[in-house]
Amino acid sequence: MGYKSYRGNSPQRKKRHWFTALLILLGLGLVLFGTLEIVIAAHSRDRLMEDPQPEVMVIFGCQMRRDGPSILLKDRLDTALTYWEEHPDIKIVVTGGKGDDEHVSEAQGMYDYLTAHGVDGESIYMEDKSRNTWQNINNTFALMEREGWSLTDDVLLVSSGFHLARIEMLWDRVRTGILRDEVYNDQYISTLAAPVSHKPSAVQMFFREPLALVKSFLFDR
Repeated sequence: MGYKSYRGNSPQRKKRHWFTALLILLGLGLVLFGTLEIVIAAHSRDRLMEDPQPEVMVIFGCQMRRDGPSILLKDRLDTALTYWEEHPDIKIVVTGGKGDDEHVSEAQGMYDYLTAHGVDGESIYMEDKSRNTWQNINNTFALMEREGWSLTDDVLLVSSGFHLARIEMLWDRVRTGILRDEVYNDQYISTLAAPVSHKPSAVQMFFREPLALVKSFLFDR
């Protein structure tokens, strides 16, 4: 009398199928991660429009410590100062609210640092309510409206290199929603990529920023 074989449903074969599926998912995850890193690296550079020159410089905040700006924030501010020394008439917007572990808002800390290094406080405008990049950008556009500036003024966005891909994506999203198609192309965007002197932060952001980019792409709207 013959017997039917059920080897196709054996536990060993099921385990091999699960293992293969996990390997495929891991491979796809690595490809996605690598692609995001390439996108981030491609935006981690200076892109300066000299004609016309930017009319507004927006500096994105980072942690403030009791003894002054964190290393990442100081890198951003020093990069902005180098540009300001050659373009002292540019309007400056500093962005960032007060975190739970900060004694002053990031905008106030940046204002204090810039004025201590020679920038006229009258040319600095503080956006000091935001808690993330999406709010930074929305509140900056609101500030520009309150000040009576044209929302199509050419801008220079300053942050750490790893941050710029996300900033540019969200800036485009906000300005498209506000300005609509008829004036969308009237604003030129330049970028300044600050170095990352704090190496542990550079390693941390290598892993964190791709996830932040995906999160912003999906949910910051």
